[in-house]
Amino acid sequence: MTEEQIIKKGREVVDIEGKAVSSLAQTIDANFYKAIECLFNCKGRVVLTGMGKSGLIARKIVATMNSTGTPAIYMHPTDALHGDLGMVRSDDVVLMLSKSGETEELLSLIPMFKRLEVPVIAISAKRESRMAKESDILLYIEITEEACPFDLVPTASTTTMLVLGDAIAVALIEMRGFTEQDFAMLHPGGSLGKRLSLRVSEIMKQGKEIPIVKENTSVKETIFEITSKRLGATSVVDKDGKLCGIITDGDLRRLLEKDIEIKQLTAADIMSKNPKKLAPTLLASHALQVMENYKITSLIVTDEEDRPVGILHLHDLVNLGLKMR
Repeated sequence: MTEEQIIKKGREVVDIEGKAVSSLAQTIDANFYKAIECLFNCKGRVVLTGMGKSGLIARKIVATMNSTGTPAIYMHPTDALHGDLGMVRSDDVVLMLSKSGETEELLSLIPMFKRLEVPVIAISAKRESRMAKESDILLYIEITEEACPFDLVPTASTTTMLVLGDAIAVALIEMRGFTEQDFAMLHPGGSLGKRLSLRVSEIMKQGKEIPIVKENTSVKETIFEITSKRLGATSVVDKDGKLCGIITDGDLRRLLEKDIEIKQLTAADIMSKNPKKLAPTLLASHALQVMENYKITSLIVTDEEDRPVGILHLHDLVNLGLKMR
């Protein structure tokens, strides 16, 4: 094939699958609502099953459901016929995927589900198939052709099933009132989970790591404090130990550019008053937002009496994988 032919074929595949997905919007009807209501009211788990590539799509839908508050498991049809059917409970709901609706392994399972009085939701491209007729709810996908040149390999059909699975999962998110905080609880290792759950107190430098100087500290000693703590800044406290200012390495550079005698200066003479600060209970995402808004890289963390108890640097947040939306 020539370069032009390959590019043309790639576009044809995208066009065929795109049309299949677009037609899906027209087939979502009252049955979709019934399916969502059934899944929402499920007291157990959603058991997804499908053979071959439909089974792979079912696994992806399981992953999406589990990560968005709907307990789900995948059951291989063949394994179900040889013992795994025992994983299905009376309070579960079954979601079966089959383009033809005539997959023998799936059809053999339906009578078993009926005995357990488990609702069966079918996703199929054949309204008159046995699976469609024997299921409690049919979610129809209209597939006029596959992208495969022989119209055999599941392409448009599996893509459409995948999109329908996403539509189901998102509708359930809305029904459950699932929030970003709920998502974070299920994804504690991801960047979103960290952004929504990590507190400033968990990541701030504290104790001897906090750079602190007093108001009457000399410039030389202030430079040493900033250099030794390697955070590019130091907090300045008054005689009562309360935060009254901050000095950054940028402040020192600007000071050295001036034609003034610095030996007699103290921290109070060069500090920036009323620095931005945080409470240790705030979310790390809030700290990141403050840094972004004010174009700063360090924030002093203070207690209820305004005494420094920590310092947070932008690098601490970036190293954890946190980033702006």
